[in-house]
Amino acid sequence: MKFDNLRVVVTGASREFGRALAIGFAHLGAEVFVSARTVEAAERTLADVMGTARERIHAFGCDLSRPAEIREFARRVGEHTGRVDLLVNNGARWLDGVELDDASDAQIVETIESTAGGTVLMVKHFLPLLRASQRPDIVNMVAVRGPDTAGMSTAHDAFYAAKSAQAGFADILSHRLRSSGVRVFSLYPPDFSTSDPRSVEWEGIGGDPDEKLTTQALFECIVYAVEQPRDCFIRSFHFEPR
Repeated sequence: MKFDNLRVVVTGASREFGRALAIGFAHLGAEVFVSARTVEAAERTLADVMGTARERIHAFGCDLSRPAEIREFARRVGEHTGRVDLLVNNGARWLDGVELDDASDAQIVETIESTAGGTVLMVKHFLPLLRASQRPDIVNMVAVRGPDTAGMSTAHDAFYAAKSAQAGFADILSHRLRSSGVRVFSLYPPDFSTSDPRSVEWEGIGGDPDEKLTTQALFECIVYAVEQPRDCFIRSFHFEPR
């Protein structure tokens, strides 16, 4: 399947996985609308795109903990295009701390609002543009959701709470939107390598059995899911740690 003329929205696209998604989809021919907490951060991703693909990326500032900024992001994307074919909810506010007291009340609330609340509001405000598409998909980068995935993670309890809420929302959303033709996929990878799309690692060269899951592998899972016929619903991808 060609990705030419596909309209893709990616949140949290200033670095690591979100940045790799934006660059990857742009090089496949999609028109990509990326957001980060500030427009300057989003524009750094734009600057990394090579060749004509750079012309297909549009950068926006959007703090996912602020509902007004999410509404404005959706409005501005709507000024560029009458539809969105793929919404990738990648943005999340990371919070360190193995004890509840390791984070302030404000940090806890902001983490939950940006990760869980931000995902809900992104879907709410982009749903009209998704429904205008003939092939609408939503991808949620959940990654972690409970204590069984904690391991040696330094993530704060509030981050796990936010991810569990995000996962629950994705599950009910998949069920409720299915009849309208909007598919919802969620990814649950363990710790993975956030390689640059231009690096050797992105190309899958190496072969070390102990190496982490790669960004390229996750990106290709998303591409695979989006490429499937419209009557194929893949609710989630769960990955085992190596």
